[in-house]
Amino acid sequence: MVHRARAGFSLVELLVAITVFATMAALAYGGLNSIARTRTELGRQEDQFRDLMRAVETLKRDLVECVARPVRGANGQALPAILGAANHIELTRVGFANPQAEQRSNLERVLYEIDSNTLKRGRYAVLDRAQDSQPAMSDMHVKADDFRLRYLTRDGQWLEVWPPPQATDAAQLPIAVQWNLRSTEYGELEGVVELVHGWPLTAANVLGANPGTPPPITTKP
Repeated sequence: MVHRARAGFSLVELLVAITVFATMAALAYGGLNSIARTRTELGRQEDQFRDLMRAVETLKRDLVECVARPVRGANGQALPAILGAANHIELTRVGFANPQAEQRSNLERVLYEIDSNTLKRGRYAVLDRAQDSQPAMSDMHVKADDFRLRYLTRDGQWLEVWPPPQATDAAQLPIAVQWNLRSTEYGELEGVVELVHGWPLTAANVLGANPGTPPPITTKP
């Protein structure tokens, strides 16, 4: 009787096959890992861009909703409706949401500034402050190298501070505000927002909305 040898792989063939498989697995893992890193980076950039757009839209909305309502500072001093510098702005805005119909004003005092290379928005709990009033600061999640503002007067001049040095009316608003934000990730963005000067006093809830007597207010045509 003749016995045939069983077919199979030699040790060398097995080693070659394992080596080829390991090489292909390593290449496949490298490609998948690269795709995963790319997707993670794209997601991070998408989140950053969304945060930047949200911050810009919030700033523009607050400027559009700015109202001629001066406030009292922590020491009882009158503060103008817009208190602006070249890199900082504080203003009173209308449209403070009140879904529970609380007995409070629909006005809100907000501010913007750069702190530790991050754009931040502050909100005061009240308009006319007590001595311990401090703004609640929110991180806008925008890394920024610079934040610049300019204010347009009625005679067409751009100023880096508001109100103008010669102003006597604390409720006076600029015609427009120009903003410039140099973000760390996306470079320079800028825009000009024209302010509303015709808010009805009832819509702005200026009369009878806050306890105490607010600083005098005049409306501009």
